[in-house]
Amino acid sequence: MLYSCLLGFASIQFNADQTLVGTAMNMLATAAATIIARSFNTMKDPNNVSNTLQYIKQKRAFIKYFGRFEFNWFMVVAVVMLIVGYILLYKTRFGLRLMACGENPQAADAVSINVYKMRWAGVLISGFLGGLGGIVYITAGVSEWKFEVGVAGFGFLALAVMIFGQWKPQYIALTALMFGFFRALSNVYTGIPFLKALNLDSKIYNMMPYIISLIVLAFTSKNSAAPKAEGIPYDKSTR
Repeated sequence: MLYSCLLGFASIQFNADQTLVGTAMNMLATAAATIIARSFNTMKDPNNVSNTLQYIKQKRAFIKYFGRFEFNWFMVVAVVMLIVGYILLYKTRFGLRLMACGENPQAADAVSINVYKMRWAGVLISGFLGGLGGIVYITAGVSEWKFEVGVAGFGFLALAVMIFGQWKPQYIALTALMFGFFRALSNVYTGIPFLKALNLDSKIYNMMPYIISLIVLAFTSKNSAAPKAEGIPYDKSTR
């Protein structure tokens, strides 16, 4: 949330282009994470300049085993966030005002809705969810992470999921499950006789979410239901 304040200041307070600011922040995030990880290591050992952190004990706190099934508490968090997000957007005054500021901020301002405050709220909520997604990404499969690697483009994949889901929580959830399914195939395909017989490299399955993203966006982008004021700096004088 703190990091997302940079986007808020640049795009809301100074009307900077969100795409350019977001791209710069995306590059800065990897560099900053690398420096922070390295500082943790040098605090423990001045000779350790690695940017890799291990979190074996911390990861175990999120996992429970039921026989052969590995249950991660983040599964519950994902469902809770989906329900909360749906209720917040469609069943509360705050959510309706937030959507109004995304569709027609001038009209929202005309009925005394503070557009700047609502956009700040949207940025901070997005920052919280983005940070939560980052934690899930680096703890779900491994117990250590080399922070200079980044997240392999999953932030942009999340944007594709949002666009394919037409900015609606329920559709976004279904789309995320579909993309997650193809991503999971790269780890479990050897246990499925039919897929194992194809003798395809696991990297092919890793590519599937990105290939599907390109195909889906090519056919659905024209019918996108994006908020009309998305990415457009709000100018009160144009009301």
